[in-house]
Amino acid sequence: MSDPNTIDAPATTIVTGASGWLGTGLVTAFRGDGEYARSGFVRGLVRPEESTQHLPDGVDVVRGDVTDPASLDALFDGMTGDVDLIHTAGVIHPAASMDEFDAVNHIGTRNVMEAAKRHGVRRVVHVSSNSPFGTNGARNDRFGNDEPYHPYLGYGRSKMDGELAVLAAVEGGLNAVMVRPPWFYGPHQPARQTTFFTMVRKGRFPILGDGGQVRSMTYIDNLVQGIVRAELTDTEPGTGWWIADAEPYTVREIVETVGDALRAEGFEVKANSFRLPNLAGTVAEKIDTAAQKAGRYITQFHVLGEMNKNIAVDISAARADLGYDPQVSLAEGMRTSIRWCIDQGIEL
Repeated sequence: MSDPNTIDAPATTIVTGASGWLGTGLVTAFRGDGEYARSGFVRGLVRPEESTQHLPDGVDVVRGDVTDPASLDALFDGMTGDVDLIHTAGVIHPAASMDEFDAVNHIGTRNVMEAAKRHGVRRVVHVSSNSPFGTNGARNDRFGNDEPYHPYLGYGRSKMDGELAVLAAVEGGLNAVMVRPPWFYGPHQPARQTTFFTMVRKGRFPILGDGGQVRSMTYIDNLVQGIVRAELTDTEPGTGWWIADAEPYTVREIVETVGDALRAEGFEVKANSFRLPNLAGTVAEKIDTAAQKAGRYITQFHVLGEMNKNIAVDISAARADLGYDPQVSLAEGMRTSIRWCIDQGIEL
């Protein structure tokens, strides 16, 4: 690389959560022929029960779990030369128990950092979230890089504790940095994103109040760019950056853009008629909070409880420090996402 602040890609790249939404996007970029293709070895950590059918050829799969420290040592077997690790493994919506948040997002992250330090990893990029910082106080507010922690419920606390585990490892000598994407979208999406498209197509996506709540979003290719730049730019360990599309969008704009993208791809889209008062989000948040205190996680109440909130970030530090420059717009990214669903035979 010509920029004196950048470093060459490593001999080996390890991705935890390689079969997840973001993990699949990363290893696909590394094994492809585009800008982020890598000639070095790419190894992915995949849980024993997870499918690898969507992973590209050329990814060495190691079965293991971030909650099992002993299984992480196998990630480094036979590795020579520089090794970088990108930690994407995490739980957003737990399937079984609230305990999954802490076990995976906090303790699991600590396990990964300890393994990385034990095996002399050159650079770690930890993928965090907006949730350790809560929500914006007003529509014109933007989270900056010096934002204090103010976690939003169980997921936010676990991701905050994960960040603190990274910072503790940095204090112990590990070269680790963090990226903080908000809601991201794009190919390899899980079922919940498909449901979002279907609700918009049927005119049934809930818009609360006037729909003017602001949201930062991140197309997955923009996020891959941000992660790679965080990995390969020589910066101070312990730094974290917001990685998002160029500007936040309103919820109303997001729904309208998705509707337009669906129409452009040949779908019939009904006018959105599902309007709820802002109070619906407040009530859902109270139910969600009470349920989580009782050890239960109800996805629908959690999602609705966030719908009257503002979650917007300022990416200027990532632009300045990393040369991050998001290229894909919301309209283009959503059309690509929809075409990916069509190619996969997913019914929208």
